[in-house]
Amino acid sequence: MFSGFMVNTWTVATIVAAVAGVVGFFVVLRGSAFVADALPTGAFAGAAGASLIGVSTLLGLGVFSLIGALTIGLLGRRGRHDVATALTLVVMLGIGALFLSFSVEYAPEIYSLLFGEVLGISANDVAPVAALAAVCVAAIVVMFRPLLLASATPEAAEARGIRGHRIEIAFLVVIALTTSMALPVVGALLIFSLMIGPPAAARSVTDSPYLAIALSVVIAMATVWAAIAASYTSNWPVGFFVGVIAAACYAAGRAWAAWRGTVNWGHKRQSGAPAVAC
Repeated sequence: MFSGFMVNTWTVATIVAAVAGVVGFFVVLRGSAFVADALPTGAFAGAAGASLIGVSTLLGLGVFSLIGALTIGLLGRRGRHDVATALTLVVMLGIGALFLSFSVEYAPEIYSLLFGEVLGISANDVAPVAALAAVCVAAIVVMFRPLLLASATPEAAEARGIRGHRIEIAFLVVIALTTSMALPVVGALLIFSLMIGPPAAARSVTDSPYLAIALSVVIAMATVWAAIAASYTSNWPVGFFVGVIAAACYAAGRAWAAWRGTVNWGHKRQSGAPAVAC
């Protein structure tokens, strides 16, 4: 389990989980789960087009992810964000279907982009994933404070001169880069699970953004490690285990939050403090 090709699997999965935990915190905080699903799902059209013309699928993924992110940002500025996201996804899926209709030769490769090949990662995949991961984390570090303020309190951010639309575009680009990094090796469904489940669980446990990000990364890593081990021993798809474990982590986080709220309410009742509904 820890020798040969599996070393690359553990390495890349750890990198992807760490970035998904960091970026996913802001995805959950901003309510951008639909975008985080749409970009990796629709970006397969770029890989299909790249395969059709004989260039790197990673290049096609990057181009279509960036185009999708910028389109969502521009359309969402003047209209409803969810409608802009849905329309962009529909167009990208339509283009992908068109590309696939020209040839069925690349069907297995496109299938792997949806469900991933985390147990078949080569040594050549490690360096590109690490480089894009470093870019994504660096971008989050640079815009951390304005992004946090614009995500938590948009009105206060506008009052301080922070342009919410610019932050939105920049963050969408980061999601696009994360998608391009992770899609060839873990698939659209796997990266979506890691970007939503662990961060949502972490936010249920703590209100501190720094602690929530750290906890999100830890949960994401534990999720993907457990999923790989379970997949290796059972020969079941790793995406199944990631999805189930991520959902279980979120359920546990919500249960903890409910229990903590009940305990706090009981303490207030015992101390004679008025109970205030939130």
